[in-house]
Parts: sequence; structure tokens; C-alpha cells
Amino acid sequence: MSETRTPAASGAEWDDTPKRDLPDEIRHEYTVVGGEWEELPDAVDDDLMVINMGPQHPSTHGVLRLILTLDGETVVHTEPVIGYLHTGIEKNAEYRPWVQGVTFVTRMDYLSPLFNELGYCLAVEKLLGIEDDVPERAQALRVITTELLRISSHLVWLATSGMELGAVSVMLYGFREREGILDVLEHVTGLRMNHAYVRPGGLSMDVPDDFRDRVEVLLKEMPDRIDEFERLLTDNPIWVERNKGIGILTAEQCLDYGATGPVLRSAGIPHDLRKVEPYCNIEQYDFNVITTDTCDAYGRFLVRMQEMRESLKIVRQALDTLPGGPVMVADRKIAMPAQLGLGPDGIGNTKDYVSKIMGQSMEALIHHFKLVTEGFTVPEGTVYVPVESPRGELGYHVTSSGTNKPYRIRVRDPSFIHIGTIPAVTRGLLIADVIAAVASLDPVMGGVDR
Repeated sequence: MSETRTPAASGAEWDDTPKRDLPDEIRHEYTVVGGEWEELPDAVDDDLMVINMGPQHPSTHGVLRLILTLDGETVVHTEPVIGYLHTGIEKNAEYRPWVQGVTFVTRMDYLSPLFNELGYCLAVEKLLGIEDDVPERAQALRVITTELLRISSHLVWLATSGMELGAVSVMLYGFREREGILDVLEHVTGLRMNHAYVRPGGLSMDVPDDFRDRVEVLLKEMPDRIDEFERLLTDNPIWVERNKGIGILTAEQCLDYGATGPVLRSAGIPHDLRKVEPYCNIEQYDFNVITTDTCDAYGRFLVRMQEMRESLKIVRQALDTLPGGPVMVADRKIAMPAQLGLGPDGIGNTKDYVSKIMGQSMEALIHHFKLVTEGFTVPEGTVYVPVESPRGELGYHVTSSGTNKPYRIRVRDPSFIHIGTIPAVTRGLLIADVIAAVASLDPVMGGVDR
């Protein structure tokens, strides 16, 4: 008894149904062999090829899938495919009290968590009508920590982009310098990332006594490190060749797509929300908006390098003028009854904190319990508050129905906007140059999929 595999009647598909004891005259044998490229029909020269890049590709800055349509090695069209990191953060936050929303939004753009927290809390404060009541010390510390995080985010971009183009030394140095910043943020918040440090009304707690000394070390060392990066890359012929003229996005295209941040500023448009719509009293500090007119990946590199220097200037000024006082509004319907602190399990679980809330009156303990479990109510209304994240305009559109939970949270994440520019910045490039073009946009997929 034998089994054979016969072509279907159409000749286009195979019929996998086993055929037993077939007569020899209806059995078929096929021998498939290769051929010479020159013998292929001329029509093949006009065919296009479709391939996948990602979502597991190490050079797509996360789980981003690119469907490339190629003519040889030239990109004819690119279709970004997202959603592999979807977390439902916006919807989850709508089912939690307002304060707990901070622990969700901080996980979106995981390279700049404090910016997510800040944008969200500024929106809640605007709904509450307390934006002018946030203490000046809290505002200054918000500026210092977020500007340090801007440097950290740019260092990750520099390190990963360098690695993708073969500059392994830059990758090692970039992550090394980032560690110094994360050490400071961990010392302040208890965590390297996803800090939940910024809260509606201020900050969860004040900074440690040695905070100033630790930041001073960064301010002293970082300029020399940035100089080192520039010596390595700015005039490096390989780096220049791989980035100049790659990923072109003109000023007109940036405005059409809604691109912001370094992508927009590399096209010569000096738009920075820290200047246009300042927040946290950042308008009192002297700094420049960095632009170039190259409209390419190399220009975005130049912008980010100089932005790190400008962030150091802001941190220097904020640290020198750091006021004293509380870091949370005085309204006890919003602020925790006791000052939080860093314990072995993170924020709040300190002996002093527990002793404080347990040692007060029964009414104070009940108030604390209700504030933690139920939170506070926010008046009805809708606001949109943007902040200048390392990637551009990070906006929070928040609606309250007058309860202790948000009715709707919608986030304008700059990475999501910039993913939409990929077809434009990659059209006509070689496959290898797609890596540099996408990297220059600095997308973070946690913010794209959220």
C-alpha cells in the first residue's frame, strides 16, 4: 500500500488527502531544481519584494514591525505596524482614583517616566484649580528631575543609535553616563524607572539631604562626557556618512505630520513648549532652543547633543535657586496627612511615616485611609496640558465627570506621531539606511502602544 500527493484540479494548490493504491498511470512525480538568474524572465526585473523588519529586530527601538516594499535594496514603501506592546494604560487609569493614575502613566514612555507623571499631574491640578498653589520648591524639583531625565533619555538614544550603526564604544559610554543620572533618581524616588514621584499638588516627598551634592557631581562630570561624545562622532566620517542626508523630513512635512521636539527643531523651527507654554516656572531659567536646518538624521543628532548642554544649564540655575519649604499643597483634602519617605519597599513604607499616621487621632487615621483608598474628587471639566518631553509634545487630554476617578484620559504621545512619518523618512533609502532614519526619530514603543 502506498500514499501519493496529487495536484488539485486547478493546478494552483495541492490536495493533501492521502490517495492509496493508485494505478501507475495517474501518479505524478515532480522534480524541482534551481535555475540560473540570467534565465529568469525579464519581467522579474520589474517585480517588487515585500519583507518584514521586526518586531523582534534589535534596531527598531522596541517591538516595532516595518513592512518594507523593496525594489532591489531600495525602499519603495514602508508600512509601520504597532500594537505589540499594548498595555491599555489609558483605560486602566480611568478605573483608578486620580492619584493612582500616576503609577499607570509613568509606564508609558519608559525612558522619560517623570514627564508622563508631570503632564498628567499638571492636568489634574488644572482641573482642581490649584496650579498656582503648588509650592515653589516642588516646581523647582520637578524641573531639575525632568531635565536630568531628558539628558538620560538622549543618552539612551545616542547609545542605541550608535550601537545600531556600529559605534559600540558610544553605546558603552552612553549607558555608563546614564547610570549616574539613574542613581540620583533612584536615591530620590526609590526606583530607577517608573518613579511615581510627581503627584497632584506637588511631589510624594522631599529630596534627601545629600541631593544637592549628588547633582553637583553630575553637573561637574557631564560636560566633559558630552565633549567626548562629540569628539567621537561629530566629524567621524562613518557617522557623518551614515546620517547626513538620511531620513529627510522638511519643515513643511513636519508641520503636516504634527512632528515636534528634536525632529521639528532639526528642520529649523524653534518650537519648544518650555518657551511657548512654560510650566513649573521654567520660564525663569535662561536656556536656548537648539535648531538646525539639515532636516536629516545628522541634524537630529546635533540638536540632541546641544539640548543636553541646555538641560545642564537649567539644572544648574534651578539648583542654585532651589527654595525651601514644603513640596505638597497645604490642602489636606488632596495632600497626604503625613510626609512620605523611602523605606525598604519603596515610597511610603518608613517607620516614621507609619508612626505618624498611627500616632495621630482616630479622625486623622480615618481621613488618611479614605484618602488612600478612595482618593479625592475632581470638578467636572476637560483640559489639555502639554509638556516638552525628550521626544516632543507630550499632551494630556483629561476629562473629569466630578468623581474620584477620571472619565477619560487621552495622551498625545510624540513617538506615536513620529511613527506616522516613517513612510516619508524611509522612502528611497537603502535597507541599511532605514535603521538610521528610524533611530533618528527616537520612538519609544511604550508610548506608542500604551
